[in-house]
Amino acid sequence: MITNRGIISHGDNNTFSNNAVGEHARVSATDRPHDNGTPVGGGNADERTTTWDVGVVTILSEELRSVVDELQLERRKEPGGLYFYRGKHTTPDSTIRIVATQSQSQGQRSAMAALENLRRHYNPRLWVLVGVGGGIHDEHARIGNVIVSTDIVYYENRKINPHGDVHRRGEHRQAPAPAVHAVNAFFTDHGTPARIHGRLPEYAEQEFEVYPGVIGSGEAVIADRESDIRRYLTSYHEKVLAVDMEAGGLSQYWQENSVHSGVNPGWIVIRGVSDNADAQKGHGYHELASRNAAHILRRLLPYLC
Repeated sequence: MITNRGIISHGDNNTFSNNAVGEHARVSATDRPHDNGTPVGGGNADERTTTWDVGVVTILSEELRSVVDELQLERRKEPGGLYFYRGKHTTPDSTIRIVATQSQSQGQRSAMAALENLRRHYNPRLWVLVGVGGGIHDEHARIGNVIVSTDIVYYENRKINPHGDVHRRGEHRQAPAPAVHAVNAFFTDHGTPARIHGRLPEYAEQEFEVYPGVIGSGEAVIADRESDIRRYLTSYHEKVLAVDMEAGGLSQYWQENSVHSGVNPGWIVIRGVSDNADAQKGHGYHELASRNAAHILRRLLPYLC
């Protein structure tokens, strides 16, 4: 018996798949390589080629739980050990596929790592950072209110002069135009501020307000009303309404990936105000702020996708 280990063919558009010709011929079948779809790890063929519309990054467990409950997502563990929560949300115009994850810790670097995990496994068309933030505007950023941002001021870059004088050099980044237009359309339809009933039972009779605004982002946990960071942000841009520790990483990650070929997703940030970045800062309103922020994400989905 002669064992042939290959086929030589001349010409165009030839396709051979597990064929054998001749007396006593046999086929030795081998597995075909997996399609290069998403998610890249595990799953059946349909999952590997699924297009995911929205990727959500949260930082705290309360934030992720609020998103999971609001959007009815289901947990999935990837072969490499990462956990994601996935599902569909149906609007009058479309069915939106959503995947959410939680960063390992607070801060810009961990948020960027979570975004990279989302990109590698699911490659969503839009990134959303959802959770709590500290309000620095007494009227618009009261506890329980929600700030929707397509503008980020990263405040950490600074020059320290010889006598200890610190000169901050803010970086201002704006989300891509489609995300900005979507947020503008939401506020056109719902008003500014949009007024929504509270999501926790004890707040169901009360309304919280939703504002568009700028978010200041850095590495500091701010718990001082007289902080130089607060003064800098309010003088840099009068519409800075809240602060967090991750939005700068989101906007930086998007910018650095904008040079790649293919679809580059847009981004927005949704922050429920859980404190006023002052001495009273604590964890008491994390659940309220997280639930309100997750609800606004659901309300925004028809505009974003």
